[in-house]
Amino acid sequence: MKVCVACVLAAALVWSVAGLLPPPQKTYSILMLLPYWGKSHRNVFMPLSEALADRGHKVVMLTMVPESSTHPNITEISFTLPNMTSLTSLSMFDFTTTSLRATYMPAMAREMYKVPLVKKLYKERKQFDLIVVDYTFGQVVYPFVHDVSYITIATMGMEPFLSGVMGNVLSPSYAPSLWSVYVGPLSFWQRLHNTFLHIWPSILWKYWTLMPGVQREVWQHFPDLPPLLDIERNQSLALMNSHFSITTPMPLLPSQVEVGAMHCRPAKPLPQDLEAWITGAGSAGVVYFSLGSIASGKSMPSQYRQVFLEAFRRLPQRVLWKYEGKLEGASDNVRVSSWLPQQDLLAHPSVKVFISHGGLLSLQESIFHVTPLLVLPIFGDQTRNGMFVDSSGVGRALMWKELTVDRIVDVLTDIITNPRYQENAARISASLRDQLTTPQERAVFWTEYVIRHRGAPQLRCPAAQLTWVEFLLLDMACLLLLVLLLLLLLIRRLLRAISAKLSGGYAKQKTT
Repeated sequence: MKVCVACVLAAALVWSVAGLLPPPQKTYSILMLLPYWGKSHRNVFMPLSEALADRGHKVVMLTMVPESSTHPNITEISFTLPNMTSLTSLSMFDFTTTSLRATYMPAMAREMYKVPLVKKLYKERKQFDLIVVDYTFGQVVYPFVHDVSYITIATMGMEPFLSGVMGNVLSPSYAPSLWSVYVGPLSFWQRLHNTFLHIWPSILWKYWTLMPGVQREVWQHFPDLPPLLDIERNQSLALMNSHFSITTPMPLLPSQVEVGAMHCRPAKPLPQDLEAWITGAGSAGVVYFSLGSIASGKSMPSQYRQVFLEAFRRLPQRVLWKYEGKLEGASDNVRVSSWLPQQDLLAHPSVKVFISHGGLLSLQESIFHVTPLLVLPIFGDQTRNGMFVDSSGVGRALMWKELTVDRIVDVLTDIITNPRYQENAARISASLRDQLTTPQERAVFWTEYVIRHRGAPQLRCPAAQLTWVEFLLLDMACLLLLVLLLLLLLIRRLLRAISAKLSGGYAKQKTT
């Protein structure tokens, strides 16, 4: 099955961005802002930046990840914040007890604009034809996009917060919150809980913790800057790292474009020693274990590490574990490496299952390459992604508190031996790949479209500029309520007058 998929992907690669899109009318200068140290967010941006660069555009990327692109049209400006090492060195296992956005972003806004490279780039911001912002942590760079055209990339997919900003308010009756664990039709109590998850975090972040904290720090550097919430509403377009095959289908505005799995690609040959080791597993195959770029293996709590070591010792499969540093107590069937070519491994026919933290990029890659999953969610949207994996039948999801040696062995054995997981993954993968244009193509077209049309105001929904009172017609409801009350008062007085007249007439008749 995976060999067939690889052939299709290789053929699709020939039908490339350069071949389908007409040559650009002119070349542009584009600035991309990624104020986050996680490599996964950079992995979403790179396919777009490389495709734009291939078309002759000049791309400048401000990032906290060390530069690695060798493309002549891409300039990466990497910066560090020495005063924030306690935050940027956090493992994802720490995020469960740390409000990352509310803690990280105000501190980022305070320190970032002291960096000479950032200050220089800020002064040059209006020289660019377009600015592209990572929405997840983009509020700290909103000073860059004041009075200029900009778009966002929603690296975590369709967030209700972002959709509401664009003017497309999603109903909690069917649209899961970023923190929701619900998939499919919701019961009454699930809708109630989902409504709370839609409303309360939005109020908390926008008016209490995140935005006010960032706003205070930003105003220290830019006292004349308008409110960040006003700047946020002026974005021209959102490229969303989502696809209806692997998320709940949502209504979209013209300014919301799905480009999920844009980073997925055909497999490349594995290094010879790794290929030989995987092939040596025989028909039993290989289990691939990686918790992403932030949740390092060595940061895993020791009790869980020991559970996995014992579980892997009982498996007939070989286990390839992305683990930084030396791993004590590993059995002979376990191979450890600090870096592994994930997509090339997932496309390999001998890789039977992927143990993942459930990050969106890992989920997309696994389905794209038709590899069932065991998801162990740690933070953020990973629980929601794990519930999708479980409900769609492309794998299983376990909470960390459920983990025991027997549980891990039983679930992995079920995924590997039951063909339904592979079949479901193949079915959803076929839907994900069956598109008129590639995600990369769409991202390039709409990025250039916004530049060609000077911010493309025609894409913007008028609802984005409305207050909640106007959007929900609360002022109209108050007016109607007032009219109704006046009408009731009028009817009441009229009835009293009629009653008094009738009573007076009856009394007069009685006295006569």
